[in-house]
Amino acid sequence: MSNRLAQETSPYLQQHADNPVDWHPWSPEALALAREQDKPILLSIGYSACHWCHVMAHESFEDPEVAQVMNQHFVNIKVDREERPDLDQIYQTAHAMLARRSGGWPLTMFLTPDQKPFFGGTYFPKEPRYGLPGFKDLLGRVAAFYGQSQPEIKEQNTALLEALDRSLPAADQSRLESGGGDPTAAALAQLKGMFDMVHGGLGSAPKFPHPAELEFLLRRHGATKDASALHMAILTLTKMAEGGIYDQLGGGFCRYSVDETWTIPHFEKMLYDNGPLLLLYADAWSITGARLFQRIAEETAGWVAREMQAPEGGYYSTLDADSEHEEGKFYVWTPEEVSAVLAGEEYQVAAAHYGLDGPPNFEGRHWHLRVAKHLENVARERSLSMDQAQALLDSARKKLLAERERRVRPGRDEKILTSWNGLMIKGMAHGGRVFGRPEWVDSARRAAAFVRERLYREGRLLAVWKDGQARLNGYLDDHAFLLDAMLELIQADFRVEELDFARQLAEDLLARFEDERDGGFFFTSHDHEPLIHRPKPGPDNATPSGNGVAAFALARLGHILGETRYLEAGERTLSLFGASLRSHPSACVTLLRAMEESQNPPTVAVLRGPEQALAEWDSALRAEYAPHLLRIAIPSKTPGLPSVLDKPATETVNAWVCQGVNCLPAISSLEELRRVSKCRELV
Repeated sequence: MSNRLAQETSPYLQQHADNPVDWHPWSPEALALAREQDKPILLSIGYSACHWCHVMAHESFEDPEVAQVMNQHFVNIKVDREERPDLDQIYQTAHAMLARRSGGWPLTMFLTPDQKPFFGGTYFPKEPRYGLPGFKDLLGRVAAFYGQSQPEIKEQNTALLEALDRSLPAADQSRLESGGGDPTAAALAQLKGMFDMVHGGLGSAPKFPHPAELEFLLRRHGATKDASALHMAILTLTKMAEGGIYDQLGGGFCRYSVDETWTIPHFEKMLYDNGPLLLLYADAWSITGARLFQRIAEETAGWVAREMQAPEGGYYSTLDADSEHEEGKFYVWTPEEVSAVLAGEEYQVAAAHYGLDGPPNFEGRHWHLRVAKHLENVARERSLSMDQAQALLDSARKKLLAERERRVRPGRDEKILTSWNGLMIKGMAHGGRVFGRPEWVDSARRAAAFVRERLYREGRLLAVWKDGQARLNGYLDDHAFLLDAMLELIQADFRVEELDFARQLAEDLLARFEDERDGGFFFTSHDHEPLIHRPKPGPDNATPSGNGVAAFALARLGHILGETRYLEAGERTLSLFGASLRSHPSACVTLLRAMEESQNPPTVAVLRGPEQALAEWDSALRAEYAPHLLRIAIPSKTPGLPSVLDKPATETVNAWVCQGVNCLPAISSLEELRRVSKCRELV
């Protein structure tokens, strides 16, 4: 018999609908039941692609004996962290404070009926192992502690709430450059200290892509020609592209690598990683011209369009790590499986290139494909030309991908999240602009139209769409990431309605999220459901900082439209987080990007002219790496423009270029615009 989760649209919650656990979704009814029965809440937070969430569900939540204990002593609430990042942020932070270690998923928290946590952890096995207590035994101990230790729990709750309040940034009105040195230089030094000089990436295993930090490194090179910053970014992007974290057959990146060499990933694929990484590979190609980076961008965009875009236009959320209850089963091979699909010479090239001629690298019996030997070396060893070797490898990849498509596919979480769509819209629009791929821009535009038409209702942006339903008030990240994406889209192919939507999103940010007294933006809107804490996040996590993106995008829109309110909101945000930028600069690189443009405003180039001539100018300029430049090409007959963009239209292309309040005379020469576009400061 199904529980209450059967009525939910979240695929993660639906996965638990047939558990014997009496699950509730997070709701007023569940919270009221806990208060009425004076029962503690067992809060379990996870997501559909999470491997260890599946393990804990199979071991404990599907077990009738464990479920009986849960149902007897607790009000059990299951939350999809992708739908409710507000709850996830609060209780991950609380877990870190209580347990003094980082959290993760599944997050298992025990709350008082008024939502205050008093104990927690992440994955618990059913029986004691890995140095962890057995979950069934733990349930009884927690229930007994709740019944016998109310004074201690209340004292701890008071201390915890005070600590959560202290975690909010304090208003810091001092200028960023005063005291503590240059946070940008400090961030770069910290990243250099964390850099793996052999394999690329930051830190050791498990190793994550860190796209915000890689973008920071590329921008540092663009601004200062810092060769070490460029080396760090390019080595990391190269090693990732050649590693198992990248799907060598189907394109797209997995969440992270369990080892320092990028060989074996945690096999889930997340939309929010691949949007920023697509943008990074496009920029890396702009800087280096490396064919590898172009191929990775093309294959990643192809995977997104093929597997992650809904017919209605929006982008799906994730692909599961598991298929047939085994992590990675969809992706790994044996040499026998590969040789059965390929012709003899195809196999010899593919086996050497992907390491099938070496020992297994996954669980001692399977091979996960990664570049073990560069194709140039394979060609030399087999006395082949590069063209011959490439043709054989391309043929092998096509056959292996076709064979893999016959397998049982990992589950796909088909909910459409506004914030993650913003990240992918930006990546697709930027990549389409850089490579001159209008189909990528069209993909981004269809996703943006889906969000605008299905998730913006009655003047309010909503967070999630699934099964024809748009739900949940939008969060800071939904508004900020989508605003940032719209600015990229209007640069790729200008449309007035998208500029108007960007302006509406900016107004919503100010009206619904800004702290007018202290500056910065709360993660939840002013009329959001009351919770035990209201975060105002500044550091980057798996996704970029909502405050950092909001400050950056608002300021850019302010420069485009000449709207000082947007610029001032960005300045207030940077002032609020000034202390964080000085004390933990490498954790706040998205805020640092906004700070950089606050101190040295972006260059805005507005091009007007006939559509065909504009396209020719754009084609000549698109491959230039100029992160400080906003280039907006508006055909002559475009109606409904704001006055600041309604430049005189002539029979030839003219460009109006400004940086802050400094503007140049109209430019009618493509070469002159190219020269000016490369300048970081107008003179």
